[in-house]
Amino acid sequence: MEEIQNTNDTKVPRPLEREQGGEVTLPTFNGSRGLIYRGCPKQSCQLNVYDYLADIPGNADVTDLVEVQFKNTRKGFYHNSNNLPLEKGDIVAVEASPGHDIGTVTLTGKLVLLQMKRTPPRNPDDIKRIYRKARPVDMEKYEEAKAREHETMIRSRQIAKDLGLEMKIGDVEYQGDGNKAIFYYIADGRVDFRQLIKVLAEAFHVRIEMKQIGARQEAGRIGGFGPCGRELCCTTWMKNFVSVGTAAARFQDLSPNPQKLAGQCAKLKCCMNYEVDQYVEASRRLPSREITLSTIDGDYYFFKADILGGTVTYSTDKRIAANLVTISARRAMDVIAMNREGKKPDSLDNTVKAAPQRNVDLATQEDLTRFDQVKKKKKRKKKPSTNQNQ
Repeated sequence: MEEIQNTNDTKVPRPLEREQGGEVTLPTFNGSRGLIYRGCPKQSCQLNVYDYLADIPGNADVTDLVEVQFKNTRKGFYHNSNNLPLEKGDIVAVEASPGHDIGTVTLTGKLVLLQMKRTPPRNPDDIKRIYRKARPVDMEKYEEAKAREHETMIRSRQIAKDLGLEMKIGDVEYQGDGNKAIFYYIADGRVDFRQLIKVLAEAFHVRIEMKQIGARQEAGRIGGFGPCGRELCCTTWMKNFVSVGTAAARFQDLSPNPQKLAGQCAKLKCCMNYEVDQYVEASRRLPSREITLSTIDGDYYFFKADILGGTVTYSTDKRIAANLVTISARRAMDVIAMNREGKKPDSLDNTVKAAPQRNVDLATQEDLTRFDQVKKKKKRKKKPSTNQNQ
């Protein structure tokens, strides 16, 4: 390995350039502690996790479990029983039923144990093992199987339509050796697809597995960008989906427009749950919307509130915005306390307003001719006359 000099005058080994999927990934260093090239993704993948423990000595020896990712967001945990020197980005052949599957290593070491706590497998005793690193022969079969996926999906949709099944086949994933195909479908209710499995097995001559997914999972598998300009959360990091209700929009004073509240999956946006707790806590410091504030000038009714800003706007009319006055939540509480004691303040807003500035006529400040450019007459120099009669 070639060595480079960093900012702390310590020698850091420079790894060779690695090509994955036609792309070249280079490491980035920031002093003695920075971005670790072994922890970065070496290919474009969904649900990527940065391995910040990759450069710690002995991290790969903590456990023999390895996280392997397959098509889109499907991941699994496998035993490295053969003690292969695996790194993030290596393509491996893993045990499947039947045959073997081809996937990409996404995590090794201690972070795998943390990921298993987050998404534990159904039966830890049935975790399969890694056979070997993928060979050229394995990759040829893998590419042949992947080339059949789109055609299989289109044809399977037509078969399901002919059988009269109310379901949508959203994606098809072939196993690495081409002996098995997983059909991902969406359905509102229960679907009896026993006849469908027989027809699909006769048509494609592979073992069929049907897997039902929801609308949010389909959006995560397809991918895309949200209105915030970033990739969808279900594509980048979110695995467990929590139900989202309209109460989250009500607490945050969001517009009840379904088109604005729905994501690309046609369900309520998951990001509505991110800040709802903060809004609920901040709304407790605001006065009730049903309370009317009474002053000598008249009665004021609740119009709107800035929950995080801690301000409330009141109107003199219940239905329309008339004579709007914006005050702080503390001032509103003080006025409510005065009304309970039978007192009325002179005005709702007790802040001293600064005197308005007088309008100044700009034309009277200076002479308007100050912008005119004065043309200076250049004096012509007289040419010395030549005395011809010398």
